[in-house]
Amino acid sequence: MQKKDEIKQAVQQQFGKNAENYVHSKNHAKGSDLELLVEWLHPKKDCTVLDIATGGGHVARILAPHVDIVIAADLTREMLEAASRANREAKAENIIYVQADAEALPFLDESVDVVTCRIAAHHFPDPKAFVHEVSRVLRPGGAFLFIDNVAPEDSALASFVNRVEKMRDPSHVRCLSINEWRALHVSNGLTESKQRQRKKKFEFVPWVKRLSESLAQEEAIEQYLLAATEEQQAYLEMKIEHGRVLTHQIDEWMVLCYKTGGQSNGK
Repeated sequence: MQKKDEIKQAVQQQFGKNAENYVHSKNHAKGSDLELLVEWLHPKKDCTVLDIATGGGHVARILAPHVDIVIAADLTREMLEAASRANREAKAENIIYVQADAEALPFLDESVDVVTCRIAAHHFPDPKAFVHEVSRVLRPGGAFLFIDNVAPEDSALASFVNRVEKMRDPSHVRCLSINEWRALHVSNGLTESKQRQRKKKFEFVPWVKRLSESLAQEEAIEQYLLAATEEQQAYLEMKIEHGRVLTHQIDEWMVLCYKTGGQSNGK
């Protein structure tokens, strides 16, 4: 089993060399979840927002016009630099960039009004520490908007889904199930307000090539999918033609929580 530091180094390496790809990736730059962010959060002009694992800066850019300041945090410096360039081009001026570990945030207790984290937590080796940190930095009554790919509740299917992701992206750690995330939220004083689950469809070729290191890697992933059981293929809703994988789908969960009371003792 990889140690936390090794996992985080792999994340930095993977995102560092693919930073621009993530800025322009259709799966990250677009999506109905981005459109819902402002509607769900109702941000106020005096709000301080912390966007954890900002990636290409898409969430920070969407929220910036509606709040006082957005702190865009990411473990990878190259990712922050790419996000900064894209945000400056979009005239999003009220964003500051901080290199930070999601599991050990360099911010004071109860210092931000809103925390967001979108399509990133499956790279975190210690989700429990991450959720604790979210609760710690949020002011009482503050909002936490979380979006990530999630695994099914069935453990065997979950292992299959995570294996596919790991084959494609060595920095992938694990997609948790919705029930696992909910347990972490509850234990850290975060009360669910609204949620949405949706299927995300991917065209296999651009999906696999975005992070591919070799043709052999791409072929190995495709063969693994083609050899999957009927149940596994049905879960991914795979479309196969002439022995080739055309599309597959995964589950994404979007949830809005509010911090209750004072600082929780979730660790």
